[in-house]
Amino acid sequence: MIERPTLGWRREVATQEAAVAAGELDPTEAYAAELWPADFTAAVDAVLEAYERDVAALDPAADAAIWAAVERVVLGLNAADESHGAIETGEREQLAEYIDVVLTGAGVDVTALTARRGVDRAELTDSWRDW
Repeated sequence: MIERPTLGWRREVATQEAAVAAGELDPTEAYAAELWPADFTAAVDAVLEAYERDVAALDPAADAAIWAAVERVVLGLNAADESHGAIETGEREQLAEYIDVVLTGAGVDVTALTARRGVDRAELTDSWRDW
């Protein structure tokens, strides 16, 4: 399984903060804390943690329950983004991939799941996604 995107965001914020403190990075070039503010990252992390729990409890063949879990995570991410506007192209790609990988790791055939709904695998989150 890939790591949660929030772990990478936190790591980059910490790396840049350390580089600024050490005089190795000009503070004006430290972008990570602006891209991923701590409260936004915490909100996204909570949504992803709940999603992981939801998926772990699912029957991999229960399409309705799987789609409900995807809807919940996407709506939760919409809410986190609404207050911060921090989900841009890079974050969108990371989050969509993470949602897919969590399902795959739980034994869900995501290609078959999306095909049964008549959508491409890349459209897994599209029905609810505002980001």
